[in-house]
Amino acid sequence: MNPKHIALISSELGISGKQAENTMALLSEGSTVPFISRYRKEVTGSLDEVQIGRIEDLQKRYKEVDDRRDFIIKTITEQEKMTPELLSKIENTWVLAELEDIYLPYKPKRKTRATVAIEKGLEPLATLLFEQQDGDISAAETFINEQVATSEEALKGARDIIAEWINENAECRDKLRKLFANTGKLTSKVVEGKEAEGDKYKDYFEFSEDLREMPSHRVLAILRAEHEGILFSSIAPVEEDANALISKQFVTGKGKAAEQVTKAAADAYKRLLRPSLENEFRTAAKEKADQEAIEVFAENLRQLLLAAPLGPKGVIAIDPGYRTGCKIVALDNQGNMLDNDVIFPLEKNYKRDDAEALLKKWAAKYDTEAIAVGNGTAGRETEEFVKKIDFGKKINVFMVNESGASVYSASEVAREEFPEHDVTVRGAISIGRRLIDPLAELVKIDPKAIGVGQYQHDVNQSSLKQSLDRVVVSCVNNVGVNLNTASKHLLAYISGLGPSLAENIVKYRKENGAFSNRMQLKKVHRLGDKAFEQCAGFLRIENGDNPLDNSAVHPERYDLIKEMAAKQHSTVQDLMGKEELRKQINPKDYVSAEVGLLTLEDILKELAKPSRDPRDEISIFEYAEGIHKMEDVKPGMVLPGVVTNITAFGAFVDIGVKQDGLVHISHLSNKFISNPNEAVKLNQKVQVTVLEIDVARKRISLSMKDNEKGGGGGSQQQGARRESRGEQPHQQKKVNKPAAKEAPLNDFQAKLAALKNKFDN
Repeated sequence: MNPKHIALISSELGISGKQAENTMALLSEGSTVPFISRYRKEVTGSLDEVQIGRIEDLQKRYKEVDDRRDFIIKTITEQEKMTPELLSKIENTWVLAELEDIYLPYKPKRKTRATVAIEKGLEPLATLLFEQQDGDISAAETFINEQVATSEEALKGARDIIAEWINENAECRDKLRKLFANTGKLTSKVVEGKEAEGDKYKDYFEFSEDLREMPSHRVLAILRAEHEGILFSSIAPVEEDANALISKQFVTGKGKAAEQVTKAAADAYKRLLRPSLENEFRTAAKEKADQEAIEVFAENLRQLLLAAPLGPKGVIAIDPGYRTGCKIVALDNQGNMLDNDVIFPLEKNYKRDDAEALLKKWAAKYDTEAIAVGNGTAGRETEEFVKKIDFGKKINVFMVNESGASVYSASEVAREEFPEHDVTVRGAISIGRRLIDPLAELVKIDPKAIGVGQYQHDVNQSSLKQSLDRVVVSCVNNVGVNLNTASKHLLAYISGLGPSLAENIVKYRKENGAFSNRMQLKKVHRLGDKAFEQCAGFLRIENGDNPLDNSAVHPERYDLIKEMAAKQHSTVQDLMGKEELRKQINPKDYVSAEVGLLTLEDILKELAKPSRDPRDEISIFEYAEGIHKMEDVKPGMVLPGVVTNITAFGAFVDIGVKQDGLVHISHLSNKFISNPNEAVKLNQKVQVTVLEIDVARKRISLSMKDNEKGGGGGSQQQGARRESRGEQPHQQKKVNKPAAKEAPLNDFQAKLAALKNKFDN
């Protein structure tokens, strides 16, 4: 393990060298991020998943720098140009851009204006001029030959050589890089004739802003518009400042020789340095914007995956439709399909009565406890129809986000699960399963299809996938899965498994029946000791041989818990069920070289609430009555809504009109916030005030400020419109979780509503 890597990582993350070293060692041994953060707290000093993930990323980055450094050293050495000073400089550089600057003079060159001039024998003239010791440039005449016709041509060739020297000077590039970083502006202009076509990018037709202060969504909007041929953009500091900086370093004399160097310096900046650094900063700006957008997407995805589940209950799921009717399926409490059909509840004739009769019949026959209605076309109307039915018992109705359901229904996964059914049936099944357990169902869909991101199609797709996969893994392991009911798609995300072992587990279940204890995992084909160590604590077995198997306690600590129980003269089951017994345990009595206080405290917490689902409990949400389409919405209305997407510039809220409204960041809170996540979370139930409606452009401007202070529009309302223009290509993609009851206005009302709901159920 490279000691320099350890020092760099510990410094960058603000952790001790021991924490960095130990974590890197665990990662190199094949331990996963969820396993390390949950079961190796003493080793890492209680680092969380984010910190461990950063260590993993930095380790890879420094490995890439090492690989590039080795190549550069090898290349320069082969050229016989390596010196002790140069080697020291290369070995102590850890930023790739700086490493490339050092390498630039030694990099094999394609044919350039400078190399052509050197071939013509003009390098001595360039050296003479560059020294600037004599104001006389008449020496240029001595370089006239068959290839150089005039003294001016000789001077031009010499300037080309000098320009390349300046371009390859690491000190100069470093100074210019700092100038770009501190004062560079991103400027954009509309391409002539593209004004009408690019109307949504109108704010960027004549635009300039300091690059270091630009939010990610504006950078990505401009780059997208440029890609579409609407804008052209540039990144640079003030040209005079750049030229002055270069001249200060290289123009050291006076007279005509100095004038030649001044010209060469200006040419070096315009032709070589500026394009190179602009490209570097454009790439860096894109990477930074990508990272911020990916972080927004990742946080949204985390909140979506951890949405409140209904739990194992019988469900009727409805995929709404007008002309083609509503596809309905009945699911048991594990999400297995029991029946399917089509109803036409939105017809005014007898078909409406038939639909009601069939739903009543199914509700009784299949012991239905809830009905899931997709939130797409005809969703509101179908929901209202179902809510009016008297089922003779309490059946809650939930609006469920169906974004991405069509992607699932046409996927290989869906065809494998339901080969005998068409896409409409599969879509309805997905809607119902999302209500029962959103995490278990959503892992089957490419996260990009769920639509909770910001510019997810513009960012680096490899980085996006890596980040989103890490979120899915984190969520699945945080919740844990039932070993005997989980699909192979869900099991594949469990620490240490992957698709192959997940499939082997499902195959073992089919051949041998349900697992009765975790140790049976070792009988699964190719599931060895390392995989068992990584996965066992995240897999649950209900009503198995050992009550600890239905908890997050790792099997490696079972003997320790037996020891605790024995000292209390009780069984493990008693220890888990009786608080008074656990209170008598002093964790310090069990500290050893292998187990520290952090792990012992986790164990005692888990014994108190084994297999507790960290997700919230689901609740009912109701849209405002009489609000079905944009034409029903008027400025000044206060409406209930659900947060469906969070971006860097605000949050989108579904108010039940098939078009999400935007709450600009300036209208999310009465106090200043820099990040929308400070004010809202995905799927949060909120009250919003309507500021403005634009039916033609399908835009709704909303405010979450309190009604007394936040009802007005003013400059902030205009700011919301400006920020949204050209930057919301995905605003119609709704990502409603299983819907929930309107959010109470204060803590007292929240408690009252919770009590009422408890007694109602």
